[in-house]
Amino acid sequence: MEKIESVQNKKIKWLVRLKNARRRRADGVVVAEGVRLVEMAAEAGWGMRLCLVTAEAVREVRVQRIVARLTELGCPLYEVTSEVYRKVSDTDTPQGILLVVEERCADLAALAPQTDMLVVVLDGVQDPGNAGTIVRTADAAGADAVLCLEDTIDVFCSKAVRASMGSVFHVPIIRNVSREALRVFLQRGRIRLLAADLDRAAQPYYAADYSGGVALAFGNEGNGVSDEIRRMAQKRLFIPMFGKAESLNVSTAATLLLYEAVGVRRGFRRHCQ
Repeated sequence: MEKIESVQNKKIKWLVRLKNARRRRADGVVVAEGVRLVEMAAEAGWGMRLCLVTAEAVREVRVQRIVARLTELGCPLYEVTSEVYRKVSDTDTPQGILLVVEERCADLAALAPQTDMLVVVLDGVQDPGNAGTIVRTADAAGADAVLCLEDTIDVFCSKAVRASMGSVFHVPIIRNVSREALRVFLQRGRIRLLAADLDRAAQPYYAADYSGGVALAFGNEGNGVSDEIRRMAQKRLFIPMFGKAESLNVSTAATLLLYEAVGVRRGFRRHCQ
């Protein structure tokens, strides 16, 4: 394993520049940092650029197994000092291992719409923690894809990747989807769009029909779904509030609706009329 001891090393300078979201997107890579995320990224089958590991981390048996697996997969490995690692790390408590993989973003044109598919639509979600958590929930619920509309945060940023707990490497994610492209996709697959809404006049989420092809849309933390998505939706869904809270966090709302849909679609509970 080659050693890097200087922060002036070209690879280290490149990794530091990847902290800039625009540069990272231009280079078409995703950074997975931490033992669990590196494990998941390594097994995702995405192309690998390089892995950094500290001498302290590689003493751990679990990290040794990761290094052995990455070696089998032909990933370039570099042992770095703690000082060098802190320069490239984007976490408060670094675990001493970082893997850079080539971004594998799905293409909407290549996503074959199916009459029974379950899709998640992020409409202007801006908080990386919320976006990553929704991707994680979509993965857990068995969603077929996550479609990120044009004004949604990049779900491959480091904070979103961490919040997803590696689910960004599992569920197909399509970025920069225009609302017109979404409309065409939904029509082509006869997929009904159901939008989470703050309007109390909307249908209660527990009374909705989740059968067949369904896309669940979740909007901006402050403003909810956009007017275009409201007009496009076959139904708008409301989560009743029984206490003093005005609304739920968007990732919490996504969890409720996704598992309500899964419960109905898999026959765990009956659809309420």
